[in-house]
Amino acid sequence: MSASQPRPDRSDSRFEQRLRDAVSGEVMFDAFSRGRYATDASIYQIMPQAVVTPRSTQEMAAALAIARDEGVAVTPRGGGTSQNGQTINASMVMDTTRYLNRVIEVDADNRRAVVEPGVVLDELNRMLKPHGLWFPVDVSTASRATIGGMAGNNSCGTRSLRYGRMRDNVLGIDARLADGRALHFGTVQRDQAIAQSPARDDGLVARLLELGAQEAEEIGARFPDVLRRVGGYNIDALVPKGPTNNLAELLVGSEGTLALFERIEIALSPVIRNKVFGVCHFPRFHDAMEAAQHLVTLDPIAVELVDRTMIELSRDIDIFRPTLERCVRGEPDALLIVEFGEEDPSENLRRLERLSEMMGDLGYSWSGQGRRWGGMVPVKDPALQAAITEVRQAGLNIMMSMKSEGKPVSFVEDCAVPLEHLGAYTSRLTEVFERHGTRGTWYAHASVGCLHVRPVLNLKQDKDVRAMRAIAEEAMALVRDYKGSHSGEHGDGISRSEFHEPMFGRRMVAAFETVKTGFDPDGVLNPGRIVNPPRMDDRSLMRFPPGYKAEDRKVALEWSAWPGASGGLQGAVEMCNNNGACRKLKGGAMCPSFRVTRNERDVTRGRANTLRLALSGQLGPDALSSDAMAETLSLCVSCKACKRECPTGVDMARMKIEVQAARAQRHGLSLRDRTIAYLPRYAPVAARLAGLMNLRNRVPLLARLGERLLGLSAERPLPSWRRDVFDGQTAGPEDGREVVLFTDTFNRHFEPENARAAVNVLAAAGFRVLMPRATQQPGRGLCCGRSFLAAGLVDQARTELTRTLDTLAPLAHRGVPILGLEPSCLMTLRDEAPALLPGDDADAVKACALLVDEFLAAEAAAGRLDLPLSPLAGEAHVHGHCHQKAFNAFQPTLEMLRLIPELKVTAIDSGCCGMAGAFGYQAETLDVSRAMAELSLLPAVRAAGPEAFIVADGTSCRHQIADGSGRPAMHAIRVLERAIVGRQDHPTGPAPAARKAAHSAQVSQNL
Repeated sequence: MSASQPRPDRSDSRFEQRLRDAVSGEVMFDAFSRGRYATDASIYQIMPQAVVTPRSTQEMAAALAIARDEGVAVTPRGGGTSQNGQTINASMVMDTTRYLNRVIEVDADNRRAVVEPGVVLDELNRMLKPHGLWFPVDVSTASRATIGGMAGNNSCGTRSLRYGRMRDNVLGIDARLADGRALHFGTVQRDQAIAQSPARDDGLVARLLELGAQEAEEIGARFPDVLRRVGGYNIDALVPKGPTNNLAELLVGSEGTLALFERIEIALSPVIRNKVFGVCHFPRFHDAMEAAQHLVTLDPIAVELVDRTMIELSRDIDIFRPTLERCVRGEPDALLIVEFGEEDPSENLRRLERLSEMMGDLGYSWSGQGRRWGGMVPVKDPALQAAITEVRQAGLNIMMSMKSEGKPVSFVEDCAVPLEHLGAYTSRLTEVFERHGTRGTWYAHASVGCLHVRPVLNLKQDKDVRAMRAIAEEAMALVRDYKGSHSGEHGDGISRSEFHEPMFGRRMVAAFETVKTGFDPDGVLNPGRIVNPPRMDDRSLMRFPPGYKAEDRKVALEWSAWPGASGGLQGAVEMCNNNGACRKLKGGAMCPSFRVTRNERDVTRGRANTLRLALSGQLGPDALSSDAMAETLSLCVSCKACKRECPTGVDMARMKIEVQAARAQRHGLSLRDRTIAYLPRYAPVAARLAGLMNLRNRVPLLARLGERLLGLSAERPLPSWRRDVFDGQTAGPEDGREVVLFTDTFNRHFEPENARAAVNVLAAAGFRVLMPRATQQPGRGLCCGRSFLAAGLVDQARTELTRTLDTLAPLAHRGVPILGLEPSCLMTLRDEAPALLPGDDADAVKACALLVDEFLAAEAAAGRLDLPLSPLAGEAHVHGHCHQKAFNAFQPTLEMLRLIPELKVTAIDSGCCGMAGAFGYQAETLDVSRAMAELSLLPAVRAAGPEAFIVADGTSCRHQIADGSGRPAMHAIRVLERAIVGRQDHPTGPAPAARKAAHSAQVSQNL
């Protein structure tokens, strides 16, 4: 019986128990966990039978043996970024990323390394950089793609023109066959291997080499002569071409169907030390395609395409817009980004000049007079080069950011044709799309004739699924006409495998089947990929199967900006295309909990998949408010990094509010949730009882009791209540320009010195500082409702926001800036308020709401800031709050501090601090909170000089820094206040011990 067909008498409970006994990593059988592995970056969805994360290759082998014995297929998985359904199956999925991610050996002298399959490419290259080396198969998913997945897929990358494909860079593979045998595949002496094979591997190698010799002529006739051929098995590696064959090349591109990879030996290359880009502009897409064949004669290391659609979508994404503004002129229909990377910098400049001349020779001129409009923009700045590369690598996600029911769909995405036919091929394929009522989006590797093209389709509709099938058949026919490859980079999976016979012929498909049978006669490993595939248009295998729909549900927030059902919430969740950008481990801030746990549950992609399955009823009734859903989101800190860094706009912080609201409505609130949520309401009373409230931090017994009652860890001191509550009055010159200081609960009741500093700075700058009071409960400060939203009390948050908008909107309609101190509170006015209370008042307040740092930096840039500042000779190390970064508001903090003479301002390269409101105080999340801070923030704080200012605008961030490093942090406005002439306490910050003593004395005074 095939392993893909479970034995009728098999007990899942027995299978699960056997796995748990053998595997110390995670063994997951629940629907929520399996659902997170049911998709990859393709259009397909198949629920696995189980998921395991082995901690060692020995556990991998044990899990394989148990699955084989139980009649369950096995699918290895890396980052889960495959485009064609390679890493999903009705099988036991084996995730190698969490534990099997070691770099075993680096031999810098011989430019080689040995790694486990779960090593992420970017992590590997960071480790290799001090040796002056890198692994040059530079795929766009480098921040999450694993070496094992890249080898399984035969990935290529941007610079394959210079460095080749994965098969060209893999020296050897230690593999585990389906029957449990461990074999090494690498370079062998052909005659010797045939002679030794029976004793070594029961004749497998001999049979493979004999197959290569037997089919050599047919392989030569049938395999397209293009660099980017990654379809089928690489049986051309078995053909006699000399005394040796590298058998690892056969396993490369096998998509987990032949063996499990345990160790991979790879070839390394010297890092590219010098680069220049030439951004070539074309008035028509076809012009760019025709030009590519000429531009490659200059021997660039890459020529990458960006089309008009991608340009326009990128301009709508905050993180990418500044890059486009610097390197794109006018309104081109296409760009070709030509990269030169020679060791000699002067040679790069010469080639850049020749590129400009060639554009002229091809008839392009910026004036367009008597010629075609176009030309070349040189890019020599490494920072801009990196930014351009980031935009290009995000091409797929950018394309998927279309907020429409139809999305660009991957199934003919990376067909490759000889470069001289690229223009004709793209024109004819465009005609195919038009015949079927759609259009394609284009980007990627013009240098090797491999363009990523995705027709826009809505696969929830039968007619578009039929169109997909027709387009696929016609596109494959075109590729055969031009003697190209139907799979030029992304492999076969479900989308391509059934087209092998028309592409290669029946004889070659039979040879593929012979290879599969030789390695895996019982079909244990990833069945139905490459050989014996299902139909690519089988809707039962798709993410949107027949009958797919969202459950009828009342939503708590406004989701009209997204298409789809359920008020747009379902459409917003479906924006996740599973490409996995959220799995990056360095750079930016997304996704902080995943960086600690490496658990698919704790990444934006995993959460979005779970939400989509729940909202569409695939996880059973009431899944949205279930304990399993609460666990899914338990480590989401609502940092909003995904709002900025996910190019498809998956805003998990906002989605979490919906989940919290559903759960609160069904289950009510815990005492802890209620205590935290209602803090703004009882804060005035608590402040009057500050001595009593603060006893908890001074009496360990009370802290332990509090942990038992509220679940707030006794190991962490809570913020200290203050008696000297900020109760500011209008300040500043009467004839000064008006501004509003929106003082949040935390800076009002716990750190009033920040609010006082803001008043002092604004008044010194000549502003009239208004602090309006609400007509309802005027004795209580204004509140953004953030704490209520965190608990899912949306109606209470709406009540607080109504009170705040009623107070601030009249001023906002007059254009008065509304300035805040706490990023999470101020950004609530810019983000959640319009979703809770859509209308003119919310829009007006949103338009006027700024952090005080943003306002002062903008005033200075406009030449309107008259602030008497004296020098502060020292350093300021600045940590950005996640919400500052999410709304592009961190750079203004740095710019504001740089107004201070002689102060050296350095941004700390950090992600989320990990405190995140109550998250860092909860007993069950304390360890994860601390681990987040230890990723980069706390080491940077400890490394800062003892006299340096540590600056953080977020209340939570300051507490995390103080608790984790023993060094207090300051709000940026307080640093600026110290520099105001006549208000300096210290020319630099006092030493840490002195600052801590001063803080303790201040707290004691308020008890």
